[in-house]
Amino acid sequence: MELFILLVIAVLVLLYRGYNGKNAMHFINDQVTVLYDKFAPYSFKKVREKTKQLGQEFTIREYTIQVVLIGGFAGIISYLYFYNLFISIVYVGLGIAVVPYLSFLRCNRIYSEFIFEQVQVYTSNTIMEFATTQSFVKSLEGVRESGLLEDPVAGDVDRMIELAYKNGSIDESLDYFNQLYPYYIVKNMHQLFLQITKEGARNTADSLEQMQMDIDTLVEGVYRDRIDRATFHKKFLQFGIMLYVLTLLVQYLLGKESYILLLNRWYVKVLLHGVLLINSYFLLKGEKYYNENVGAE
Repeated sequence: MELFILLVIAVLVLLYRGYNGKNAMHFINDQVTVLYDKFAPYSFKKVREKTKQLGQEFTIREYTIQVVLIGGFAGIISYLYFYNLFISIVYVGLGIAVVPYLSFLRCNRIYSEFIFEQVQVYTSNTIMEFATTQSFVKSLEGVRESGLLEDPVAGDVDRMIELAYKNGSIDESLDYFNQLYPYYIVKNMHQLFLQITKEGARNTADSLEQMQMDIDTLVEGVYRDRIDRATFHKKFLQFGIMLYVLTLLVQYLLGKESYILLLNRWYVKVLLHGVLLINSYFLLKGEKYYNENVGAE
């Protein structure tokens, strides 16, 4: 075992020394980035790039802290479960392997929050512009020229305007945007504008005001849900960590020597592996729930 550890350290040192004298942090970050860009799906690369533009991407230091905390926790808990260095190294590796997945979930959540905020800006300002212009296409042009929207929503609004002028109607423009951003506030607003355009309604002030109130109500509900999720997330992590400690409590009650004797039985080891893996799966499912469907009404 000691020989294996020394070999791993030697390989890391040789790789580091061959990296043109740059420090270890940059070396690790560059190697991870190469793998990330090679295997990550194209859609997620766009999400991660937007996260960087928003200034919310983790720094090298923050990723390193995350790796150390998760890997260290996995190593300590697994060693206290099995008192086996090789098994602990395996669990440390599995723990570190989870970090990219957590990054994937986090970036998707940030991107989803950004998109929802952009959709909120789009719907609210389009309604205000329409109250003045009484033209849906002119409203879109006003929102675009205001500079409040960012890509990709800004580019999609440009495409809506292009389709409207090309076809002489707003039907295809609305379908295009509805498919990209299937939010209730978008579909309801577009349906209202479609009715106004088709039916030629004159007095639309009340309908627009009611639509704006509906949007405000939906947005308030989404932000309240975010706060509730954040509170739940903290309690969930505390509960998940306590599940790992329960087996250590059994060890304390039995005594260390009696517990080690039990480890000689294969089915006890299988049971302990099951406890660790099920608890870990439980935590990952909770993380997935916390980070997905953000902004859904």
